[in-house]
Amino acid sequence: MGQKKLVRFAELETFSNVLQYPEEVQGTWNGFFENRNPIVLELACGKGEYTVGLAGMFPAKNFIGVDKKGNRLWVGAKKAIAHHLRNVAFLRIQIEQIEQYFANEEVDEIWITFPDPQLRTSKAKKRLTHPRFLRSYFQILKPGGKIHLKTDSPDLYNFTHRVINMYGCHLHRDIPDVYAEPGIPPELHIKTHYEALDIAGSKRVHYLCFSLPESLPSALLDKTLQEQLKNETDLD
Repeated sequence: MGQKKLVRFAELETFSNVLQYPEEVQGTWNGFFENRNPIVLELACGKGEYTVGLAGMFPAKNFIGVDKKGNRLWVGAKKAIAHHLRNVAFLRIQIEQIEQYFANEEVDEIWITFPDPQLRTSKAKKRLTHPRFLRSYFQILKPGGKIHLKTDSPDLYNFTHRVINMYGCHLHRDIPDVYAEPGIPPELHIKTHYEALDIAGSKRVHYLCFSLPESLPSALLDKTLQEQLKNETDLD
């Protein structure tokens, strides 16, 4: 491990706005922030550009950036401290274990900004809008809590559309080309490090906002979804 990373990891231990694999934090987040304001997560937050940007725009909400990469979290945590943002925290965990860190209906919204689209069909279950993850979100989100996806991957955008339709989710807003849309809300203008890289090469940024149904279909439907994806890949 490089010296720079070692320094950052050591400094993370001193940051009051960073929790690394904490224990027994379910249901305690309003106590952590010392208020009863809504709690918003950014999953796979990377360097935390969205977490910090949203916190500055919405001081009456609490924002938690979630990622497993401590080196990246350091960047967002440092910036939040420099800007004196008391409504920001960063949580270093595996997102697959998110239910261990939040109580039922403790979260008001979820943002997923430029995640790894996991393009191989065999890795579809790793996509953060896969039903496997939606079941975890269902546990921690308040009823009607919104999920926001912003991505430059047309594959992830189309996949999420499919999931929304198959699983009876409620689609609130669909923007196929964010920066071509007039009058988009200011929060969609926030740019992450990965957006600037334009890894997908699509020259477009897609946005979906949806909420989960009152109950999710059985996991048996996941097999149907996977078979559809596999058959489409086989036909290519």
